[in-house]
Formats: sequence, C-alpha cells, structure tokens
Amino acid sequence: MKRHLTIVIKLGTSSIVNEQSHEPLLSTLSTIVETAVNLRNDGHRVVICSSGAIGMALRQTDMERRPKHLPQVQALAAIGQCKLMSMWDQLFMHMRQPVAQILLTRNDIADRTQYLNAQNTFTELLGMGVIPIVNENDTLSVQEIKFGDNDTLSAITAGMVQADYLFLMTDVDCLYDKNPRTYPDAKAIEVVEDIGELEADVSSAGSSLGTGGMGTKIVAARLATAAGVTTIITRSSKPGNIASIVRYAEAQKSAARSMEASGELPARESNIQTTAIVNGTTTPRLAEPTLPPLHTRFLPDLQPIRDRYFWLLHGLAPHGTLYIDAGAHKAVTNKAGLLPVGIVDVEGNFGQQECVRLSVLPTRTSPLNEGEEVGRALVNYSATEIKRIRGVRSSQIAEIIGYADSEYVALRESVALFKREMSRPATPTASEKRISIGRLSSYVDA
Repeated sequence: MKRHLTIVIKLGTSSIVNEQSHEPLLSTLSTIVETAVNLRNDGHRVVICSSGAIGMALRQTDMERRPKHLPQVQALAAIGQCKLMSMWDQLFMHMRQPVAQILLTRNDIADRTQYLNAQNTFTELLGMGVIPIVNENDTLSVQEIKFGDNDTLSAITAGMVQADYLFLMTDVDCLYDKNPRTYPDAKAIEVVEDIGELEADVSSAGSSLGTGGMGTKIVAARLATAAGVTTIITRSSKPGNIASIVRYAEAQKSAARSMEASGELPARESNIQTTAIVNGTTTPRLAEPTLPPLHTRFLPDLQPIRDRYFWLLHGLAPHGTLYIDAGAHKAVTNKAGLLPVGIVDVEGNFGQQECVRLSVLPTRTSPLNEGEEVGRALVNYSATEIKRIRGVRSSQIAEIIGYADSEYVALRESVALFKREMSRPATPTASEKRISIGRLSSYVDA
C-alpha cells in the first residue's frame, strides 16, 4: 500500500466485552491495538469507533443485564466510559501510541459551525499521529438527539474525516444471502456494487448488550458509500485481517486502473472482482498471490456526497416534510433554489433554518403517501409560514406573511439530494428479516 489511507474501525459491544461475564475480551482488543499501531506505522490515519461503555459498567456494578430505564442506562454509560477509555489508554500505552476521546451526539453536529469544529479536531488529531476513539455520548443522549447506534455514528464519522475505508467489525465473517446458522447452503456475499439491489439475510439482531444488528450495518454502509467510503463487514475476533483486506482491496483498485488505462475493462472496480463460484460455475479472479480473508466489501459511489451536502443529508435530523411537485424537483436538480410555487403541502412543526425532508409527488393532486423522498433542505421559513405561502409566487410572500427574507423557501446551497433512490439511508423495520437493498458482484461458497 503506497497511498496513505484514512481507516475507521467500528467495534460493537460484543467485540469488546463477553456477553455473559461482561469481562473485556483482552485478546481481541490487544490484536486490534497492534493492528491499529501497525497501520499508523505504515503512515495511515486510524480512527476507532468504540462501543462498550455500558457493557463495562455492568461488570463494575455487578448488574446482570442492560437496564431498560433511560436514567439507569445513562448512569451506566457515565460509569463505563471512564473504564472503557482507561482500558484503551493502557493498551495503547504499551505501544507508545497516544489516543484521544471524542464523545458525540447528533446535536453536536447539527449546527454547521460545530460540525466544522468537530471535523477540524479530527484533522488536527490525525495530523498529530493520534488515534481518536469515538463513542456516542450516551450519558446525555435522549432519543431525539441519538444517532441510533454506533454503526450509524461510525458511518457519519467516516464521512466527516473523508475516510478511505470503514470496517464494521461483527460476529460473522461477512453478509450471507441466508442465515448460515440455519441454512448450510448459505452463500457469502463478497462484493456489493449497488446496495439498492442487495438481497441479504439481516435477521441477526445483535447481542443483548448492544443496540445494533446486521440491518444497522447495511444502513451504515449506505451512508458511508454515499460519502465515497469503501465499507467492509468482517469478523471482529480476527482484527488482524484488516490490513490484509485493505492490501487486497488496494491491489484490486490498482489492477482496475491499469486495465482501464489499457482499454481491457471499464473503470468500475466490481466488474473485475468476480467470485470463485457462482451457481457452481468457477469464475477466475484477477491474479493475486493470496486470497483475502472472507469479508463483504461495499463499493463507494462513483459520485460521492461530500462536505456540506453530506452534513445536510446525514448530520441533521429532519423535523418535517415538504411535498413538492415535479417541476420544483427538476428545478432543484438543475441547481435552482426551492420556490414556494412548487410546494404542494407541509407536514410537521419546524422553525426557520431547521432541516426538513423533500418528497416529490407524481402530480399536485396525488395523495401524500405517494410521495418519494429525494433529499433534505434547510428552510428559510417556518412550517406555519410555508403553509400560507405554498403554491404562490415569490412576489406575494411579503403580502401574505408580512415580510420576505428570501424569495426562496430553501436556497440551492441548503438543498441536498440523494444520488440514487435505492441507495439512500432507510432503517429496516424490525419485522424485516430479509431486505432487498444492490446488485451482487460476487458470491462465494459459505
């Protein structure tokens, strides 16, 4: 690996503490520390997104299971975060590697200035050779300001630091088309080009200590790949595989560029990342000295969402919905602002400069449930004001509400659109054991 990469490693609670005894998994953690330091020594920048505070606190307080009462959970998070950081600091101290703690809630990045401050802090820490250790600030978080799980937090962190790779470490080697514990013929999914067409088993709900599962990792992969981050799911008990997977992925990218330059293959990396076996038929890979450890690799979007648009789409929690017509959608797609004449209806209660969803209706008379979400926007007027000025010309705004701060309900720089319909973030429902979410580039025998 000749390039200096930025690599985010996300560890769930089940990767850090034993689910029954709540003892820290020191052998796994030591290997992760060694892997992170080796990556640092090779010139790469490393960020660790670490769960486990509540799991560590259960051991300290002799509690048998994670409580359901929010104040108790927040108190345990306060106790466990001290122990968690102390453990990381001691492990990295043996390798003379400095670390830093960063605790976030969605409120911390909801303001654009605060988001940039957080981004600058990451940049400075990585430039100093420090490994930031990120966790959600569960001591203060309530449902309205939570990221939801650390898979989502790690994806937003990866977008914020413009990472090259995001590793979502879990208790299985990769994604499967069916549950391998139930179906012996389950196939492992090696490469995913388009998440919008993926069919994978996501019935795993995560451990009793954590809040995530395989479904949340798919959501995180959508977020990260939209920001141009190659996202990888692999087994947490084998953290030493991280370096070899990155080497293999970089070799594939290099080979793809070479073949593209020679005119042998198109640019898309997945077109040459064929699998060992598809429906019993052997298909050759690119020549590689060794095959990588089993993993699932989600390829990044060719046109990633960066900076302000990524913040608009994924850093903010929407407070309502604007239903717009096809003409307004075409206008914002062509880099114009959102005018009141294109707004059909308003849903929710929000104020000025708050984030809302944009949903396109087939016709102005279509029912609202036929709307298709296409993006997010920061609005210049409140919900009450937009209800009064929807469907009218901008010249009538002052006459209707008494003032006109802007002719636009949302300026173009305050509108961010999802690149592709099926690749946008959407949390799977609890009843969905299998979700249809990209074209499979590869299958290999489980």
